[in-house]
Amino acid sequence: MEKRRTTNIKLIFTFLVALYSSISCNYASDTISANQAIRYDETIVSQQQTYELGFFSPGNSVNHYVGIWYKKISTGTVVWVANRNTPLIDTSVDLTLTVQGVLTIRNTTTGIVIWSSTNSSTTSVKNPIGQLLDTGNFIVYEEGDINQENPIWQSFDFFTDTLLPGMKQGRDFVTGTERYYTSWKSKDDPASGEFSTSIDTRGYPQPIRTKGDKITYRVGPWNGLRFSGAPHLRPNPIYNFTFVINQREIYYQYNLINASVFTRMVLQPNGNIERLLWIDSRQEWSLYLTPEIDRCDEYGLCGPYASCNIDQSPVCECLKGFVPTSADQWRVADWSQGCRRRTPLECDSGEGFNKYSNLKLPDTQRSWYDLTMTLVDCETMCKSNCSCTAYTNTNISGTGSGCLLWFGDLLDIRMFTGTGDSLYIRMPYSELDSLRENSKSSTAGTRIRVIVPVASAVLIILISICMYYRFKRKIKQQQQVNPGNELRQESENNIRVGDEDLELPLFGLSALHNATNNFSDNNKLGEGGFGPVYKGVLEDGQEIAVKRLAKTSTQGLHEFKNEVILISKLQHRNLVKLLGCCIEGTEKMLIYEYMPNKGLDSFIFNKTQRELLDWPARYHIIIGIARGLLYLHQDSRLRIIHRDLKVSNILLDKDMNPKISDFGLARTFGGNQIEANTNRVVGTYGYMAPEYAGDGIFSIKSDVYSFGVLVLEIVCGEKNRGFVHKEHSNNLIGHAWGLHKEGKSLQLVAKCLDDSINMSQVQRSIHVGLLCVQRLPEDRPTMTSAILMLESEGPLPSPKEPGFYIGKTKQDTPQSSSSYGITSNNELSISMLNGR
Repeated sequence: MEKRRTTNIKLIFTFLVALYSSISCNYASDTISANQAIRYDETIVSQQQTYELGFFSPGNSVNHYVGIWYKKISTGTVVWVANRNTPLIDTSVDLTLTVQGVLTIRNTTTGIVIWSSTNSSTTSVKNPIGQLLDTGNFIVYEEGDINQENPIWQSFDFFTDTLLPGMKQGRDFVTGTERYYTSWKSKDDPASGEFSTSIDTRGYPQPIRTKGDKITYRVGPWNGLRFSGAPHLRPNPIYNFTFVINQREIYYQYNLINASVFTRMVLQPNGNIERLLWIDSRQEWSLYLTPEIDRCDEYGLCGPYASCNIDQSPVCECLKGFVPTSADQWRVADWSQGCRRRTPLECDSGEGFNKYSNLKLPDTQRSWYDLTMTLVDCETMCKSNCSCTAYTNTNISGTGSGCLLWFGDLLDIRMFTGTGDSLYIRMPYSELDSLRENSKSSTAGTRIRVIVPVASAVLIILISICMYYRFKRKIKQQQQVNPGNELRQESENNIRVGDEDLELPLFGLSALHNATNNFSDNNKLGEGGFGPVYKGVLEDGQEIAVKRLAKTSTQGLHEFKNEVILISKLQHRNLVKLLGCCIEGTEKMLIYEYMPNKGLDSFIFNKTQRELLDWPARYHIIIGIARGLLYLHQDSRLRIIHRDLKVSNILLDKDMNPKISDFGLARTFGGNQIEANTNRVVGTYGYMAPEYAGDGIFSIKSDVYSFGVLVLEIVCGEKNRGFVHKEHSNNLIGHAWGLHKEGKSLQLVAKCLDDSINMSQVQRSIHVGLLCVQRLPEDRPTMTSAILMLESEGPLPSPKEPGFYIGKTKQDTPQSSSSYGITSNNELSISMLNGR
C-alpha cells in the first residue's frame, strides 16, 4: 500500500514538472540562440510579458508575417513587421538566427530564404543572441556584450508605421542609418504605404510627412523647447521629449515618465499622424494628440511670403511688405502662387530686416545653421550675403543662441496667437519699420509749421461736408418712402444691392408664375415674417423653392437684401444653393435649389418621421452641419456669423445631406474681428447664446452655442425649449447636463435610436454638445476643434456649466415646424431686443 502511494506521488510530480516545463517553454523565453528557430505556431515574450514576437496575419488577410505586438493588451496591436513587403503564403516557415547574427525567414520545405535582416557580416560572431526587450525592441548581440551596448542588429533601426518610446527618429551619421516610419497600405496589409514621416536634414533639421516625393506636412524646426509648428507640444505627465543635433546623429525621441502607461505614435494608412494612449478602463486606444490641427497645417497652402492664420477669413494673407503675385487668383482663394515683394531687393547697403512675431518658421530645406553664434553675428552674416532672405536664432531657451539663415523664398509660414517664433526678413530701405518710425518723428515739426495755412482749408472742407450730409439725409428720407430703390436690376445678369454689384441669374416673373401655378396655396411650403415660400417646377423640369418677399414686410426687405449679398458669395455642399433672383416692379424673390426632404425639424420632432432617421443618418447630419458652419466661420471669402442656426433652418436634400439655410440675419466680420455688439438682437430663443440674448454680443462662439443645442436636439429628438421632464423643470440643456454629471448621458438618446446607436459616437456627440453650450464664450471650442473632437477618439475636456438651462415649465412648450428658413408663428423668435 505504501509502495503504491509512493508511485502515485512520483507520477504526479513528473506530470507537474512536465507541465511547468511546457509553460516555461511557451511563455518564459525572451531569447533565441544561434541556429535556433521560431516556428509558425511559436512565439517569444519579453521578460515582463509586455511584447510578443512571432508569426501573425493582420485583419482579414490570408498572408503571414513576422512581427512584434503588445502582449499585455488584448487587442494584440502590432508595432513592428519584419517582412512587410514580402508576405508569406505558406505556414511551413520559421524565423532563425544564424551564427553570423543574421535573422532569416525561410521556407522549411524548400529551404529558400524569404527575408533576412541587414547585417552583412560573413564571419562568425561569438555566440549571437536574439532578445525581445520590454521596450518593444528586438536586438541581436554577442554573448559577451552583457549590457547590450553594441547590438549587431536591432528592430528599432527599422521602423514600420509606429514610433515607440525610446526609438530615435532621425539619422545616424556614423552608421549611415536613417530611421523613419511609413504607413501600412491598409489595416489588412502592412506593406509600405503612400505616406512616410522622417527628419529632413537638407538644411536645419525638421520633421516632415511625405506622400511619395511630395511634402504634405511639416512640423517646423526645433527651437530649443519644441518644434516651431507644434505649440501644443509641451511638458505633460505622460512622456518627455528631446531633439538632439550633433555631428554623430540627429534624432527626435520621447520617453515615458510612467512606465505603466502605453502610448505610441502611428502613421495611419490615410496619412494621419496620431499619438495614441491606451485607456485600460475602456480597453481601447484613444487619440491623445495629433500634430495636425487645422487647414493651416497643409504644407505650403498660402505659397511663398504669405502666412496662414486660422482665426481669420480668408486664412491666407501676404506678409507685411509683400503683395499677391496674382491678384486675380488671390481673390478666388487660389493662393498657390503666394506673394512677392512690393519693392524688389537690390542688395545695397541700405537694406535691413523687419521683425515678424508669433510665426511657424518657414521651410528650412534651403537654410544654413550654426548652433554657437549670437543673434547679432547672425544678422551680420545674413546682411553680408545678398542671397540671404531671413534669419533667426535656433534656441529660444538658451538666451537667443544659435543662428539660422534662409536662402530663397520663405514658404509654409503660419501665425499663432502669442506662442510662435520671431523671424527677421530682409527688406529694402523703403520698407523698413525703423524708417517709418523715424519718419513719423521727423514729420511732427513739419505738421506744426503748416497748421495755420491748412486751418482755413479745413474750415472750407467742413462746411462742404455739412452740406453734403444734408443732401444725403434728403436722399435717405426719399429711400425710406420707397425702400425698394436700394435693390434693383442693373442689367440682364447684374443686380445692385446698395453699392454692391452681384452677378446672379435673373428669373422672369411670368416664368415663376408658371412654375408655381400662379403661387398657388397648394405649392406653398411655408411662411415667415418676410413672406411665403413656394415649390416650383421650371420648364426644363428643375424643381425650385421660391422665397417671395411680402410687400408689407419692412423687416423682410432688410433680410432679403442681406441674404442676396451673403449667400450669392457662398459655395459649400452643406449650404443651401441660391440659383437666382427675380426683381420686377414691387416683386422681389429669391430662387433656391429645392430640398425634397424639407427641414430637419420635420423629421426629428415628428413622431412618425423620426423613425426614418437612424443614428448613422443623424451623425452624418451633425458632421455636415459642423462642416458648413466651419466654412462660414473660417474658409469662406467672408467670415460669417449666422445668428439664427436652428433645426428648422437645416434643410435635407434627397440623400439626407444637411444644408444650412436662411442668411437673412447673418452678419459678416472683418479679418481680425472676433466679436461685435448690437442693439438689434435677432434669432430664436432656445438657440441664442447667453451673451447675445442678454448683452447683444455675438461672435463665432454664439454660433457654436447654437450648434451645441442642435446636437443635443438631434440626439434626443426633443426641442430645447419644448422639453418637459416629470422630475424637474430644466430645459433639454439642463437635462443633458444633469445626466452627464451623473454619468448617465446615454439616457438622453431618443428611444427610436436604440437599435442603431454607436455608443462611442453618441457619447462623444453629447459631450461635444455640452462643450459648445458652456456659459462663457471663451470656454466653447471653435468649429475646427468641435469637428476634430467629433471625428477622433481622443480624450475630451470636461464641460463647464452651460448657459440657459434652468426653469422651464410645462406650459412653456412652443412648437416649431418650418422649412427653407421659415419660422412659423408658433416658434418664439426675436426680431429686435435692446441689448444692454
